[in-house]
Amino acid sequence: MTLERVGMVERAARIWPIDQEPPKDTHADGPLALIRTILTVTWRYRIRLLLSAVVGAILSFAYAYSLPRTYHASATMLLEPRYVSGANGAMPQGLDLNSAESELQIILSERLLSSVFQSLRLTNNAELAPQPPGLIKKATSSVVNMLAIATADTGTMRDANDQPAPSTEENRDRVAFANFVERVSARRVGQSYVVDVGYASSDPALPAKVANAIVSAYILQSVTAKEQLARAGIDTLQGRLDALAAQVAAASDAMQAGRLPDKPTPDADAKITGAALYPLSPSSPRISLITAFGGVVGLSLGAMILALGVAFDRKLREPKDLANESHLSFLGAVPIKRNEKSLLRRLFRRGSHQAYSASVRDLRTSIDLLAPSKREGRHAVIALVGCAKPMGAATLGQDLARVMGDSGRTVTIFTTNRAQQLDGAQSTSSLADVLGSSSPVSPLVPQYGDNVATLAIHSRDARINSAIDFCSPKARETIDVARLNGDVILDVMSMDISMDAIALARYADIVIIVTQFARTSRDDVIAAESRLKKAGLQIMGYVITRSKA
Repeated sequence: MTLERVGMVERAARIWPIDQEPPKDTHADGPLALIRTILTVTWRYRIRLLLSAVVGAILSFAYAYSLPRTYHASATMLLEPRYVSGANGAMPQGLDLNSAESELQIILSERLLSSVFQSLRLTNNAELAPQPPGLIKKATSSVVNMLAIATADTGTMRDANDQPAPSTEENRDRVAFANFVERVSARRVGQSYVVDVGYASSDPALPAKVANAIVSAYILQSVTAKEQLARAGIDTLQGRLDALAAQVAAASDAMQAGRLPDKPTPDADAKITGAALYPLSPSSPRISLITAFGGVVGLSLGAMILALGVAFDRKLREPKDLANESHLSFLGAVPIKRNEKSLLRRLFRRGSHQAYSASVRDLRTSIDLLAPSKREGRHAVIALVGCAKPMGAATLGQDLARVMGDSGRTVTIFTTNRAQQLDGAQSTSSLADVLGSSSPVSPLVPQYGDNVATLAIHSRDARINSAIDFCSPKARETIDVARLNGDVILDVMSMDISMDAIALARYADIVIIVTQFARTSRDDVIAAESRLKKAGLQIMGYVITRSKA
């Protein structure tokens, strides 16, 4: 009987599998990842967020500047306990918080405010007059009236019509008084017995006048009540009556003139602590506050719209966007190429030109390191396939050919764009012309200028292009002839235009998918990868053109 002895490698493999997947990065999720994502998105779209904040601030400033200026003035007085006459003389009546709240209601009562309204002759004031309704109010009123007419009972309408309707002048006075009451304010200062009486108006001279008149009316009402009690027999001394009459006259004159009494009023239940002064600046609208609020609202709305856009955005911007959805290798980001003819612009764009050249050189180096034919010492056939048109594959192919030619290599580029053929290397024939004729392949090979030759894929004759078959053996033979002279770059058409892109990419050693920053969708890249792999092509990776990174 023989026993099978387990070796060290097998024993270790049974305890800890060698092919085990690396542990998942636990730092990919969580609050830190969310914060990093927010900061990244905020910095990427900082211009949009700044513009939304500026637009919100400008609109708010325009709105605040269009609002009418409102001036506010207030007068203060101290509530004092009332003195009630009795058998033992005048006794003070207790003053508590409930009594203070009651005095506030007396100040805001219709009786007191109507006396001020009539004494200052505010009936014909322009800002208190009825204002024409706005567009929204007109529409709302029309709908309400239609609903009321549709649901009203006939008998109820007859009874309402029997009642006399108020005249236009009465309606105007009622509306003016209602607007006047809305502009009056009375409040306690904290938990004290000090009452602040104010009035707001677009006329800078009116608020102080009305506030002082309301205080004088309150004092007049208090002193008049005591005078009536004295005349009723509770206190019949003539001197007392004369003093009360003088205080009543002073308070009455002050109320009608819109000022405070010019004589002391010791019998009033309140002591004036501050007069309403002429306002030096409008109290509303607060333009700076409204502008700041508009900026915050604009920034918030911009951030919300941006968050929704980012949540549903499938555009390719960074290599990590495809990390969880595809196994393609990222070969590099090619920035925007600036073709500036002005000397001044060239000086300012020198950094961008250097970045573009460096990215193309890095792409050439990646091809040399990863291409199987390069490792075997043979020339390579490189296919640049775009997901959709335009992706910048033609420009990238020309610049890649130039970089290879500058390093001393011989490069032949087949392009779909005749306008981008290099000077001195143009050819009247094309790959489609050779495939559509019985001529040999060798005449297609042109004269090389600066180690680079550019040949067109499609013919100038539309009939040849419609009948051409890029899957024929002659197409591979033509590309192999060009390969004998050096590297070959196939700038094929985009995959969404024609299936000829896959047919030509079949003759390449490696295939590079060309995408464009913020225009190519991740779904398009995944679909292109699936279609190329089904055709048996070896995809080297993808590049992002016109990148801002």
